[in-house]
Amino acid sequence: MSEITGRRWNGNIHYHPHILRAVSGEARRALDVGCGEGMLARELRRTVPEVVGIDLDAPSIEQAREHPGDIDYILGDFLTHPFEPASFDAVVSVATLHHMDAATGLARMRDLLRPGGVLAVVGLARSTMPADLPHDLAGTVLGAFFRATKGHWQHPSPMVWPPPVTFPQMRQLAAELLPGSRYRRHPLFRYSIVWRKPQA
Repeated sequence: MSEITGRRWNGNIHYHPHILRAVSGEARRALDVGCGEGMLARELRRTVPEVVGIDLDAPSIEQAREHPGDIDYILGDFLTHPFEPASFDAVVSVATLHHMDAATGLARMRDLLRPGGVLAVVGLARSTMPADLPHDLAGTVLGAFFRATKGHWQHPSPMVWPPPVTFPQMRQLAAELLPGSRYRRHPLFRYSIVWRKPQA
């Protein structure tokens, strides 16, 4: 049984399937940015031959390394770690961009993708009232329902709240840095960005 369909649930895990669907079945090497204790990286490894996870939080990486498997978990800063440019077929991230400068993070993810590769991000952003009120109300109701029916797993990674960037700002950054990307607002106070890097 996968961890996604097992007992653990929270707002981030809820959108792991969205990431997994976005990653092409042809991907040979994937990077999970802000991998935490490795749940998404392990799900990716079911279909991607080589998976690398990177996170700044040492306790989370230690937990990730406790799981058997051949995933390369790196304790380090994604923005400065010496990855080769254009060296991944897929770069994914869940609830990580708000821990860094979002524009810098998106640009770094873009540059690490090979031509034809896929970038898939699920993130958190800050609401701007009153435009976001309907989304926030729906997210509150849905979150309460899921917590009542599925429970709630609190991940061990550090948290940042409130997110420094608003939903409209994230949409604009995606349009500017990733032309042709697909931005979507989701319940549970999340957004997603999916982008395929043009062939050279």
